Amino acid sequence: MNEPAPLAKLDIAREPMARQVARALRQAIVSMKISPGEMLSEQDLAQKFGVSRSPVREALIKLSEAGLVRVLPQRGTQVVKISKAAVEDARFIRQAVECAVVREVALKATPAILAELNASLTRQRRAQRGTSSDDFLALDEEFHRLLAEAAGRPVAWRMIEDVKPQMDRVRYLDVKQATPRHTIVAQHAMIVEAIKAADPVAAERAMHEHLSEILRSLPELAARYPDLFEPEDAALAEAISA
Repeated sequence: MNEPAPLAKLDIAREPMARQVARALRQAIVSMKISPGEMLSEQDLAQKFGVSRSPVREALIKLSEAGLVRVLPQRGTQVVKISKAAVEDARFIRQAVECAVVREVALKATPAILAELNASLTRQRRAQRGTSSDDFLALDEEFHRLLAEAAGRPVAWRMIEDVKPQMDRVRYLDVKQATPRHTIVAQHAMIVEAIKAADPVAAERAMHEHLSEILRSLPELAARYPDLFEPEDAALAEAISA
């Protein structure tokens, strides 16, 4: 496991330490710096973050509620392996929410909103080569957040943030192995074109297609990285690819 940066230098008056630890661990899990199936020690994490065990314990509870870790009696806390069912559930929720979001944006997009979205596309195109997965996927997330903001739906974005970690781990594998970056950017461009044309049906269709991409790559990724997936998913992928 790559050691997270110590949190001692952060301004603890601005945010509870447990929340900072939870956010750092969440990002490490999502970006696969902490592998699915890895065991986590409260004591080790407390030392690495430079905090007491109490905020670490609180952070692990939050991550357990988010479905990213599980507590194993007498053994400790384990990072949950990737589950096809959990990814599909997250994708279902994201499609329901984000398709509704882009419909609204297409109906009320202003020149300022279109300028922001086009600027985001420009940043993504520049990042297609020579950029880390972390940086490229941050731009992908920025694009989806901008859409929610353009629709005036901040609560919708918070809902997406709650479920997206289940998809994000696959996205970190996917952007490296299955879906080329230029495909992701091209799909985003189709969404923007539909919004520019004030066509809510086309915008919704483009978003639906974009968020379905992850399901097409799941079997390939499960077959390639069986140790990262739940046993039943890895076995099924192996049978399909045989």
